[in-house]
Amino acid sequence: MKKISFPLNRFLFLLVVFFSFSTVQSQLPRTFAMNPSRLAELKKQFAQKNAGAVAMVNQLQKDADQFLTMQPVSVMDKGITPPSGSKHDYMSQAPYFWYDSSKPNGLPYMRKDGVRNPEINKIEDHKHLDELHESVHTLSLAYYFTSEEKYAQKATSLLRYWFLDDATKMNPNQNYGQGIPGVTEGRGIGLIETRSLMNIADAVGLLQGAASWTAADNNGIQKWYKDFLNWMLTSKNGKDEHAAKNNHGTWYSAQVVDYALFTGDNTKAHELAEEGKRRIDSQFTAEGKMPLELERTTALGYSTFNLLAWSKFSALAQQAGTDLWSYTNARGGGIQKGIDWLMPYAAGEKKWEYQQINTYGKGELYDLLLYAWHYYHDPKYLADANKTNQQGKDLLTDMMMR
Repeated sequence: MKKISFPLNRFLFLLVVFFSFSTVQSQLPRTFAMNPSRLAELKKQFAQKNAGAVAMVNQLQKDADQFLTMQPVSVMDKGITPPSGSKHDYMSQAPYFWYDSSKPNGLPYMRKDGVRNPEINKIEDHKHLDELHESVHTLSLAYYFTSEEKYAQKATSLLRYWFLDDATKMNPNQNYGQGIPGVTEGRGIGLIETRSLMNIADAVGLLQGAASWTAADNNGIQKWYKDFLNWMLTSKNGKDEHAAKNNHGTWYSAQVVDYALFTGDNTKAHELAEEGKRRIDSQFTAEGKMPLELERTTALGYSTFNLLAWSKFSALAQQAGTDLWSYTNARGGGIQKGIDWLMPYAAGEKKWEYQQINTYGKGELYDLLLYAWHYYHDPKYLADANKTNQQGKDLLTDMMMR
């Protein structure tokens, strides 16, 4: 039998390539809402003392230092007890519903779309969840770039207080989100308030390897997210939001795909990502309009908000093996058509012909256009992003997306 020879130098070359690739992969942080490759590249630039990266990380540390003395927040802080009798259950009130003076005791509350009722601030769970998100997101990134344990230690204490400590943890449900006095104790719509949990999950990924973040912490928060995902997929409120046809459905899909990826259920993540095609089928016209968002009194804001949800959902779906960026429905509508239709109106180049009763802020438009630039590889989106004058106003967006 003839002996098959394989040059030693060729073998060694392939071995080096294999281990180099494996090393690069192992150095990527376990993040999903944030691009892990972008994070790893920025960390490399920081280590090489690239001026831009150093400036960003220095500012990040200053921001993170502000949170080192932050008092932990919890669902237990609210002054109102949910109908369950347990403050461990998250609770909030629908923002667009108001006391009706024509009714006894003002009940049931009446809807004023786009007009926020300041009464909602009496229940602080949503505010505190946003505070938790901002703090642990910043602290975990500071730890990732600098390896300074003080940042991981603080992020860990805040996460334990909200998710893990028996006395203060949130139950993994949204039974009482966005309730309406005189109408309902809670609605599926309340799940729009938990979208910040996606970045909180990424913060957990960035804390891997820290002395402060233990295996017990990691297992505990993984279980919390698994339980919350199960609640989203099986409860009445979760099913109601799953069935939502507008931006609420899009944000729901982004969340469940993220949580499935985070908890290691890649099969479920792919299944849920594939549902995005049906959402595109129903949401977009041939021109790229989103009729259900155009019905709102703040139609320009909600159209932008929904496209931002699509950007985050599509970035997550791509990691689950589904391409929604290029998918178009039978009418020819899709995400890119939606962005291209919206832009002239958002930029003030065309007159907006629908309602927009509130001032339109361009912050979300900036994020949206950076997503489009990354995934469509068209410099026009970066040029349009620059026109919003938002660069430098949100350090974390610039770090992750510029």
